[in-house]
Amino acid sequence: MGVDAQAENTPPRATRSHGRVSISASHQIRSLMDEPVQLARAWKAKIVTLFPDAFPGVLGLSLTGKARDQGLWGLDTIDLRRFGVGKHRNVDDTPAGGGAGMVLRPDVVGAALKEAARGVDPKADWPVVYMSPRGKRFDQAMARRFAAADGMTILCGRFEGVDERVLEHFGIEEVSMGDFVLTGGELPAQAMIDATVRLLPGVLGNAESAVEESHSNGLLEHPQYTRPAEWEGRAIPDVLMSGHHGHIETWRREMSEKITAERRPDMWEAHLANTPRKAPKRKKADRKD
Repeated sequence: MGVDAQAENTPPRATRSHGRVSISASHQIRSLMDEPVQLARAWKAKIVTLFPDAFPGVLGLSLTGKARDQGLWGLDTIDLRRFGVGKHRNVDDTPAGGGAGMVLRPDVVGAALKEAARGVDPKADWPVVYMSPRGKRFDQAMARRFAAADGMTILCGRFEGVDERVLEHFGIEEVSMGDFVLTGGELPAQAMIDATVRLLPGVLGNAESAVEESHSNGLLEHPQYTRPAEWEGRAIPDVLMSGHHGHIETWRREMSEKITAERRPDMWEAHLANTPRKAPKRKKADRKD
């Protein structure tokens, strides 16, 4: 029996919730000591990739790693090679019409995406995303949208990309990390998950951090300082040492606007367009005796 047929005939995974803990069956043998216990209904990312060992990578460190250990979010990897065709489990083929490189096959990718969909409620808010240089550019608003979902599936491309038919069939959203090309989607996927996970409740120690940082209010963040008060002849601005919270807030706002206008004129123009303008004060009419 071929690999694809086996995937098709495998019964759906049973997912059970015992209290706050979610338990699901897996095709792969894994040690329970190595896997963080995930809270029921916690946000989850499912990654379809040729390199499952690339995960969690940096996502297993610092705040995101701690939050994963606490069960605040989960991460599953689906090895694309497992669905390959033939003795060598081929996942790609030459481009139709000719050309350089190779293209990921739709039957292989489709089988992996069906595997990723197992256990996901059809009514759940669960975006399926393909990391693609031609996709819509990822931004903070998109991170907030993904964080508000129940979870997401991310397809990491390789070679010349993915057969267009599989993107159309599954209604996949293409997302780009910027105007550059990488060898695969694993690094962009980790960056996108990091930006999304840190917005989940309980992940950041200080909830205000996500509100005050760059891009959250349409502006770049103001400069930050800490002790010592003077370093290499450079002192912390006096206003930050004044203790006057109103003056500090005004200074930070002005610096954010200045930096945004200088470094990201596109963001500054968008900020101006989205900021309501205050109506000018009307002058009092001259009294007539």
